[in-house]
Amino acid sequence: MSTNLKYLSLGILVFQTTSLVLTMRYSRTLKEEGPRYLSSTAVVVAELLKIMACILLVYKESKCSLRALNRVLHDEILNKPMETLKLAIPSGIYTLQNNLLYVALSNLDAATYQVTYQLKILTTALFSVSMLSKKLGVYQWLSLVILMTGVAFVQWPSDSQLDSKELSAGSQFVGLMAVLTACFSSGFAGVYFEKILKETKQSVWIRNIQLGKSNFS
Repeated sequence: MSTNLKYLSLGILVFQTTSLVLTMRYSRTLKEEGPRYLSSTAVVVAELLKIMACILLVYKESKCSLRALNRVLHDEILNKPMETLKLAIPSGIYTLQNNLLYVALSNLDAATYQVTYQLKILTTALFSVSMLSKKLGVYQWLSLVILMTGVAFVQWPSDSQLDSKELSAGSQFVGLMAVLTACFSSGFAGVYFEKILKETKQSVWIRNIQLGKSNFS
């Protein structure tokens, strides 16, 4: 992969992550008449879009042949129910995590959520060490400590926050617990999914289709 493509991918990822958080926060705090949309509905729609995107990528890998696509989906998805069942655990955890993120953004401001959610890097590292037997260097552990320190400072209340009554202490606690639970679930599910990918020869797109299918099974 060329250096320019790497930087372009990084820029798109940063834009996508930032815009997603701001959009979710805005949609969950917008005051308007009528009932608010269900977070579970948004999660289901997102999963359907992911499945469609993965199917398109498999279609491209199949040299844009519908017959080849149908054969791949039939052989790898329909004829291998046990492989799909293996992904039921991370699938359920991802579903829980995505719903928790909506709860967190409904009770925390976008900046606090975004910084706190970076603890998923710490949980992913811990699960990688315990489940994949990965070894981290001194600088990597030091980076994780600095990350934890930064999150702790973000959570430390300032004078303006103490005077503000926009969010109650109760709602902040709910949001914090939701995002922390999401961090642990994200770390475990991500490492579990990586372990499954390393044990099989199926492409990541097929595995993502199986992951999405597990949500609707």
